[in-house]
Amino acid sequence: MPAANSQPRRARSGPRRDESARLAVLHAADDLLVEHGFGTLTIEAIARRAGVAKQTIYRWWPSKVEILLDTLIEDSNKLFPVPTEKPTAETIRGYLHDFARFLTSDPAGKVLLALIAEAQHDPGTATSFQTRYLGPRRDQERDLLVRAIDAGEISPSLGPDATIDALVGPLLYCALTGSSIPRDLVDTLVEDLLRPRSN
Repeated sequence: MPAANSQPRRARSGPRRDESARLAVLHAADDLLVEHGFGTLTIEAIARRAGVAKQTIYRWWPSKVEILLDTLIEDSNKLFPVPTEKPTAETIRGYLHDFARFLTSDPAGKVLLALIAEAQHDPGTATSFQTRYLGPRRDQERDLLVRAIDAGEISPSLGPDATIDALVGPLLYCALTGSSIPRDLVDTLVEDLLRPRSN
C-alpha cells in the first residue's frame, strides 16, 4: 500500500515561504505534469504558470522532483490518508478503494505514477522518493495492519510487508499499464488476503 503527519522535513534554504506562492507552485507543477508529462516539465514553466520568479523556486526547492514530492505528500494526505481510527478489514478496504480512485481518477495520481517511473532510472529520485514518501507511508500502513492483527480483526497468512505488497501491487500495476481498476479487485484482495481462513 502505498503519510500523514510523520513526513521527514527537509532543510529549507532562503527566506520563509509565502503560502500563496507555495501553493501556486505546487498547483502549477501538478497541472503541467498532467498536461505535458514529466519529461517536458521544467522549473521555468512552473514559474511562469505559478507567476513567481524562477530564482524564488530554486530558493525553496532544489529540483522539480522535490516540488512534485511536496504535491504528492499533500494530495495523498488529503485524498487517501492512512486511517488512524479503529483498524478493521473494512477500514483497510476503504483505504484501498480511495487509493485506487487516486491512481485512476484524480489528476494528482499521475504525480505518483510519474515519480515511480522516474525513480526506476534516476538514483537521486529513487532515494528522495523512498525517504520522503514511500518509507513514511509504508510505516503507517504497516502499523495499520499490525493494529488490525493485534485486535483480531484480520488474520493474513503473509507478514505485514508482504501483505502490503500483495494488496497494493495489483492496483499499481493496473494504473501503470493504463488499465482500469475493477472495484471487485479491491474486494477480492481484501477477502483473500486479510480475512481469517477457516481450517
